[in-house]
Amino acid sequence: PRGHLARWYGRHRRAVHAAIAALVVLAAGGYLHAHRTQQRPPAPAPFPSQAVDLVYLDPVTGPETDPTSDFSFAVLLSVRSGPPVTVTRVTQPYAGLSAASAPAAPFQTKSHSALKIIVTLRVTECEKAPRNPGLPFLDVTLRNTRAIQEHSFILGSRYARHLSEALEVACGDHSE
Repeated sequence: PRGHLARWYGRHRRAVHAAIAALVVLAAGGYLHAHRTQQRPPAPAPFPSQAVDLVYLDPVTGPETDPTSDFSFAVLLSVRSGPPVTVTRVTQPYAGLSAASAPAAPFQTKSHSALKIIVTLRVTECEKAPRNPGLPFLDVTLRNTRAIQEHSFILGSRYARHLSEALEVACGDHSE
């Protein structure tokens, strides 16, 4: 009782088996490809302000510091994680003062390291200098591979007290 389909199968048995094997291999390959584990892209680098700490240390004096018009102090810049961070600018918000840093900007700090920076504020106009700054801050422009950011660091009450004392010495009764 062989029918037409059985005769055709008998003549093309090898081709039918090859086609079925090819379909099984193709289906298995498609399944494995669809269910492979996806590699996650690496996490982006942190924004520079999220990776950096700036801590006030102490007032400093140097050969080029004029105590009647300058206030120099040390800060510690620490990069906690991510790529190196470059400081491109150090400024402060008061019109009567100018700011400079040593090392001079731009300078770079590598990840998991710290750099001591000397910042010098110079009184340029006593009339525009703050009389008693409550929470003075330092504006720092930071750059890494992810972004460029301007960040204001509040350096704390010790810095505020030392800055007020230096402004009193520099300006006396001239400040507003």
